[in-house]
Amino acid sequence: MLDYDLPRYLPSAEELPDSDETPVDNELQELMPGLLKAILLILWAERMDWLFGIDMGIYYHSDKPPIVPDGFLSLGVERFYDEELRPSYVLWDENVVPIFVLKVVSQNYRKEYTTKLDEYAALGVLYYVIYSSRRRRKPYLEVHKLVNGKYELQEGNPIWLPEIGLGIGCERGNYCGVTREWMYWYDQQGQRYLTPAEQIKQETQRAQQEAQRAEVAEQKVQQLTEKLRALGIDPDNLG
Repeated sequence: MLDYDLPRYLPSAEELPDSDETPVDNELQELMPGLLKAILLILWAERMDWLFGIDMGIYYHSDKPPIVPDGFLSLGVERFYDEELRPSYVLWDENVVPIFVLKVVSQNYRKEYTTKLDEYAALGVLYYVIYSSRRRRKPYLEVHKLVNGKYELQEGNPIWLPEIGLGIGCERGNYCGVTREWMYWYDQQGQRYLTPAEQIKQETQRAQQEAQRAEVAEQKVQQLTEKLRALGIDPDNLG
């Protein structure tokens, strides 16, 4: 699966740095992937075969620095392999190339549309996703799919990713108290999956509605009971 000329003896994840130590220069680089992961933790709560890494180093060669995307998704791996969790993602240990990689373009352009695109293509990442709200004449969100070794830009919003079973797209919403355009996961019909806060709000509203219906039903029972007694009928001895 991994077409690299690797040394015979390889270090483990615990022996390698967990990132490139480059600080983020835009809070969106943390919040955007954080929101996607938070939604997955609800959608795939029962699944243990996936990992969504945030600012985690991906090692593809022991003698080269890791590639550190803002977020990435791997399928078919152990979600947790011990209580210390993963310090980094080491390809020769995992044997699974991430299927989805996310880059949020920061204030300082870091070759997201050129060098990094080539790096992820060489690695074999199926979907390379770039988000930049600073663009004016092109879409903020670009989804590139690897086809025959080269990335092809996908059209639409949201864009369905059949190999993952989710769609990815953008729309305005509120997350962490900030109202702006955010990235979300979508179902095959293009319906957006709820954020954790939205799901809690929805469940609270549903519980309130059920409580109101129960209260109305109780009131109707009481009214019926009073009518029966007014007619000289004991509602407790109808049998």
